[in-house]
Amino acid sequence: MNHIYECRILLIDDNRELLSMLTRMLNKEGFMNLGIAACCQEARKALAKELPDLIILDVMLPDGDGFSFFQEIRAKADIPILFLSARDEDNDRLLGLGLGADDYLTKPFLPKELILRISAIIRRSYLSERSMQCEGQILNLGTRTVHFDRGTVETPEDEIPLTAKELLILKKLYENRSRIVTFDALCDAVWGDGYYTYENTLMVHIRRLREKLEEDPSHPQWLLTARGIGYRLI
Repeated sequence: MNHIYECRILLIDDNRELLSMLTRMLNKEGFMNLGIAACCQEARKALAKELPDLIILDVMLPDGDGFSFFQEIRAKADIPILFLSARDEDNDRLLGLGLGADDYLTKPFLPKELILRISAIIRRSYLSERSMQCEGQILNLGTRTVHFDRGTVETPEDEIPLTAKELLILKKLYENRSRIVTFDALCDAVWGDGYYTYENTLMVHIRRLREKLEEDPSHPQWLLTARGIGYRLI
């Protein structure tokens, strides 16, 4: 993908009027490669034909909830996903982000804000120059080796895949290795400019990342906490 407008986007929402509005809005902005689905079953058929580059997913669907369907999708492919939901409770937003969603936007929303968030996700996921700096690099951490190009951690027994969020966090830490990276800087690298309230979600990703990088995650050697400030990679 050389430009954000080449992105293939799948819209999943049971409100067909909203799907039509989103389609018109995205077309007007230059996104022409769109697919739509009004339920999980329709989305499964669309995903079986072609994997999109980005999914915009409603939380409340007629044949399942979006959180469960998110996990079903991510079990098969690490596709960037933005939740678009009428459920604006903090617990729902934290659940969606904690599961690994790339963003969570509540209805009603400003069309321009949605476009900005979509563009930010695409740039972070596919067009980031900083991400490209790590391509081909490997990182040795004791008995474990991180392969940035494959997005995996190789251990003496197995090769463990990293999620998109874990890879973004690790790349940011690797770019600043041995230096402290603040909570705000990590949130910005993963969720984009302005997302400085995701520290709890960041902690969840750090814990999961340590489980893959550290021989003893409870007593980390490589991914260390700078209390009250951020993290650093030794």
